[in-house]
Amino acid sequence: MEKPSGWCVWVTGLPGSGKSVISQALLDKLRDIGVHAQIVSSDTLRKAITPSPSYTEEERDIVYATIVFITKLLTLNGVNVIIDATANRRLYRDIARKEISRFIEAYIRCPLEICIKRESERGKTFDAPKNVYEKALGGKSATVPGIGAPYEEPLHPHLIVDSDKLNPNQCAQKILEEITKAFS
Repeated sequence: MEKPSGWCVWVTGLPGSGKSVISQALLDKLRDIGVHAQIVSSDTLRKAITPSPSYTEEERDIVYATIVFITKLLTLNGVNVIIDATANRRLYRDIARKEISRFIEAYIRCPLEICIKRESERGKTFDAPKNVYEKALGGKSATVPGIGAPYEEPLHPHLIVDSDKLNPNQCAQKILEEITKAFS
């Protein structure tokens, strides 16, 4: 008997848009209803793959290819996955969409100026580097999505959640509703 595959939701958006907080709130909501899932975070994975990250295009290619590979393996083995990753290029998310059969993309939309403010004030970073926008605006980093590197918004996400208008629990609830609709 073939085990059903797990599903994947890629939570994408600019740094500071709330991806990690929303992903954790989504994980909590899933656990509350008895659904097991695993967060795969680009920031956490990057610490293992590239302990001194440079955020070059080549490095990003490696990190996102690894995320897709791990997620594909997990979903093929029945594990539901929440990817918490900016993935500044559409290509990264498009590859996941092609490789992972039960896939949805959730775009956490938030104006850049709010992301900058949030990022400068946040305490818990979920392994994300600190002060990325400050470094980018100060000329110390040219690779920050939205400032020095492009962030290519999804063209056809399964849903768009405006994190400047909703709190993290409300955002997570919208994603949970989309997961339920897509995979039930």
